Order: sequence, then C-alpha cells, then structure tokens
Amino acid sequence: MLALAEQGETEGLWLRAKRQSGGRGRLGRAWESPVGNLYCSTLIRLQPGDPMAHTLALVTANAVHALVAPLCAGQARIKWPNDILVDGAKIAGILLERTGDAVVVGIGLNVTHFPQGLDRPVTSLVAQGATGEGADAAALLERLAQLFGHWLAIWRAQGLDPVRAHWLLNAHPTGTPMRVVQPDGDVVEGGFGTLDSQGMLILRLANGDTRAIHAGDIFLI
Repeated sequence: MLALAEQGETEGLWLRAKRQSGGRGRLGRAWESPVGNLYCSTLIRLQPGDPMAHTLALVTANAVHALVAPLCAGQARIKWPNDILVDGAKIAGILLERTGDAVVVGIGLNVTHFPQGLDRPVTSLVAQGATGEGADAAALLERLAQLFGHWLAIWRAQGLDPVRAHWLLNAHPTGTPMRVVQPDGDVVEGGFGTLDSQGMLILRLANGDTRAIHAGDIFLI
C-alpha cells in the first residue's frame, strides 16, 4: 500500500492479505499472520484542514471497536495507542505509516487464531464466540470499511473532539493503573487520566502530577 501511495493511488482503497510472510507490528515487531485472520490496510490522503495525521489512530480504533464489540462475549476496550482488548486480552492492533501526504492505516484482527507464548494475554473473535460472518475475514472487512468511512467523515467534518469523546467512552476507565515503557527505555507508572486535545495520553502520577505520553508501550497493571 505504501508503494501504491507513492505511485499516486487515491484515497479509499482497501487491501486484504489472506496471510502475511512478513507481517509487522509497532516498532518493527513480528506479527504472526496465519490464514483466517484479518490483515488489511487502507489509504488516506491528507487534506488542508484535516486534524493531525496521528489522530487517525483514534478514528481507526473507534471503527475496529465498533466492529469487534458486538461479536465478543467479553467486554471490548480500546487501549492507547493502538490496541483493542477483550477482557484485557489483545484482539487487534493498528499501525499508521506515512509517505508524503498519504497515511496508510494497517489493521490486524485475530479472527480464527491468536498467537501463543506472548508476554501478554491475547484472544480471537472465534475464541470469544463469533460464528458465521463474524468469523469470516472477508465479510468483516466489508463492515470495517463502512465503520471506518463513518468515523473518517466525522473526523474531517467535525474535527477531533467527537472522535476523542467516543474513544474515551470505550477506552480503559479513568484511573486504570498502567505502566508506560517509553522509547528511550524510561518506565513510568500511574493511572489513566484522559487524552489531551492532540490525542496524547495523560498519565496521573502517584504524587498528583500529570505527564503527557507521546509514545510508548502500555501495560495495564
């Protein structure tokens, strides 16, 4: 999709891989990609007046949450910056990559399989009880494209505020204890406060101070 973006591909295209031989998550991590799960990307062309590009992660999270939540026996929650969890177990991840005025939004959703032996709990739609079209990657992509289009239109027409508000309704509750491992290796613990007006995580520290987190791995504790 990045190559297509550089060749001038227009906004709105979706690509789905049945499997990936070199799937990647954040920070270049390997992403296991067996047949049966949903691996897809779409292309956004940034326009004058659009909110900040990185906030497309909130748009995407709202869409993926809306897709997943009705299909799961457990409670689906959004975890900053790019995960969807069900009862604390990861079911989906989001990755944004940019080239020029194009942002490629990549989404990986565990449909029929989930990886074993990770350092955190994981699950899949089938493990959560999904059947029929709720367990079919191609059918799920059709619905996801509709949901993403809905939230993208709100982001463009109304700005980040309604997107952020909906994200907060479906995210980890205020006060949720979390550990943040920042890109430089620094570790900080606190409770989830909110998202600021730019989509950054606001962590409330034990001494009452707050800290804005721009990037990092988040572990709920």
